[in-house]
Amino acid sequence: MNGMKTHHRKKVVTVFFCVFLVMLFLAGRLVYLMVFQSVYYSAKAQDLHERERDIKAARGKILDINGKVLASNRSVCTISVIRSQIKDAERVIEVLCRELEMEEETVRKRVEKYSSIERIKSNVSKETGDKIRDYKLDGVKVDEDYKRYYVYDSLASKVLGFTGGDNQGIIGLEVVYDDKLMGKNGKILTLTDARGVEIADAGESRLNPVDGNNLRISLDYNIQMYAQQAAEKAMQAKEADSVSIIIMKPSNGEILAMTNLPEFNLNDPYTLPEGVSAASQEEKQNLLNQMWRNGCINDTYEPGSTFKVITASAALEAGVVSLNDNFFCPGYKIVEDRRIRCARTSGHGAQSFVQGLENSCNPVFIELGMRLGADQYYKYFKQFGLLAKTGIDLPGEARTIMHEKKNIGQVELATVSFGQSFQITPVQLAATISSLINGGRRVTPHFGVQVEDQEGNAVEVFDYEPKTQIVSEKTSETMRFLLEKVVSEGGGKNAYIEGYQIGGKTATSQTLPRSAHRYISSFMCFAPASDPQVLCLVIINNPTGVYYGGTIAAPVAKELFLNILPYLGLERDLEAVQDAQDGESGQSIN
Repeated sequence: MNGMKTHHRKKVVTVFFCVFLVMLFLAGRLVYLMVFQSVYYSAKAQDLHERERDIKAARGKILDINGKVLASNRSVCTISVIRSQIKDAERVIEVLCRELEMEEETVRKRVEKYSSIERIKSNVSKETGDKIRDYKLDGVKVDEDYKRYYVYDSLASKVLGFTGGDNQGIIGLEVVYDDKLMGKNGKILTLTDARGVEIADAGESRLNPVDGNNLRISLDYNIQMYAQQAAEKAMQAKEADSVSIIIMKPSNGEILAMTNLPEFNLNDPYTLPEGVSAASQEEKQNLLNQMWRNGCINDTYEPGSTFKVITASAALEAGVVSLNDNFFCPGYKIVEDRRIRCARTSGHGAQSFVQGLENSCNPVFIELGMRLGADQYYKYFKQFGLLAKTGIDLPGEARTIMHEKKNIGQVELATVSFGQSFQITPVQLAATISSLINGGRRVTPHFGVQVEDQEGNAVEVFDYEPKTQIVSEKTSETMRFLLEKVVSEGGGKNAYIEGYQIGGKTATSQTLPRSAHRYISSFMCFAPASDPQVLCLVIINNPTGVYYGGTIAAPVAKELFLNILPYLGLERDLEAVQDAQDGESGQSIN
């Protein structure tokens, strides 16, 4: 009996001890939660009774080199509803349908949806937002927002790019510099009860947004306007498919203008051009992608005779030709089993190397290619940077399409030497020629100059200084001399301007298939020839009628330089102008 009592006593003591330990643990846990974790759980409790709405940060502006605003923001509103707070749903639906011009079915579906907060419509004009706010409808929220606005509609549309509904970059500079332009959103915090209804007189707290930084680019508004106007004029006159113009500084690769006609309206980027329609959404998207495409960097083409600048530079650098070398052109050149003709089928006859470049004689450059040989030519291709991308700060840059070295036979070597049977981008051609005439330093074409805060102070300055020496100073100087002769005495005469030293090169190339008889007319020029400050590349795609680059592209470049050179402070040599006028007077007297 005593043993039984002792056993029960032990069980009671054990149970009591276990209960004591549990109570001690719970007390300790309570102390831990209430003392050491009080801040954390207080915040959690606050979150349960707090609803947040974003306050959009203003996206940074895009400025031209002189500080002119190209891309900015307009104040708009976002209309949302909180279902648990709506007292008269039918009234809310009626007002929102009328003021937002939306279908009742769409509005009703969103108003009656069970969610903490439901967006009805964004990018609503401030005027309409204020009007909705004045109704003082329970459960309807009108929050400030920003919509990207492009001051000049279609100016440099394929360069600037545009943003989506969330204000994130879609194409162009907007997407490349998205992290610089994008700000940090703020928040509106509202206290609610357990049902999600806002507590009366509790007010709202705000976390203010931080606006994005501004981006200053090298593009010059005035020069861009000159370029687009010249392109529009040429496109209409020649009924061309497209016209592209690049204007840049050969010394450092800064791009002053880039146009790709037809441009599109940045403030309405999802509307197809007039007269163009799509049968399906997929087809429409394909057409939009084509409309947004920047041909200067996304597309490749056969450069034609402008590429002779590269061939001549390589030949001079390798020492396989001199200015005094003589050539003979019968109007063609036989390479293996192929007869490759010159543009002048009757031939140029005997001529020097200088005259060969002035005449843009294919047989002369075929001979230069043969002297270089495939291995050495390919080496200079790589040395000049033609086999890599330029590194331009725009998305979607295409690579050069070139034969593999092992597949370059005599015929391929011959055609490449005068700019056929391979393809490069216009920006690659402009950057490479800039590098060959600026003293031989490879430049990176670019738009970004610096990131600035809202007060205009530089936050980040981009470094694109030329680094690689691709040809000697002597070769570069010789090329400037030769290309000036092309404009003053050769095929580029239509770009000649009295009082200015202008270097340049014409080109006329064919697109594939050759049987289609579609041509690309182009002209490259720079000034002053002795110290290049600006380079221009004009490309006219599939012009009607006369299609020779020296005939239709060179005058476009001349018109541009007549505006651009004085604007850049490059004045004419008045003595040279007077001498020319005196010469003309003397000829008329005789």
